[in-house]
Amino acid sequence: MEKIRKGDEVVVITGKDKGKRGTVARRVDAEHVVVEGVNRVKKHVKPNPVKGVVGGVIEKDMPLHVSNVSLYNPATKKADRVGFKLLDDGKKVRVFKSNGEVVGA
Repeated sequence: MEKIRKGDEVVVITGKDKGKRGTVARRVDAEHVVVEGVNRVKKHVKPNPVKGVVGGVIEKDMPLHVSNVSLYNPATKKADRVGFKLLDDGKKVRVFKSNGEVVGA
């Protein structure tokens, strides 16, 4: 079970975009995530008339390592670490380490 999933609101904790908040758009692999509006680069694209692609410079979100992002806790309005807890009915849920609240509840 992953600590950071698609759709989670995260805060970048290191790097050039430190402090920026965004939503996880997708998981590239087990260790990388793409966050909307964070780690943007300009990419030069050649025109391809067969595919209908116009050339030019586009902005694109690049992947970040999961160790460089942390889940955003709306109760404390800060980045927070995540742990796991078993509920009485046997379900495994993610909880914030600072206050013990269930993530997404």
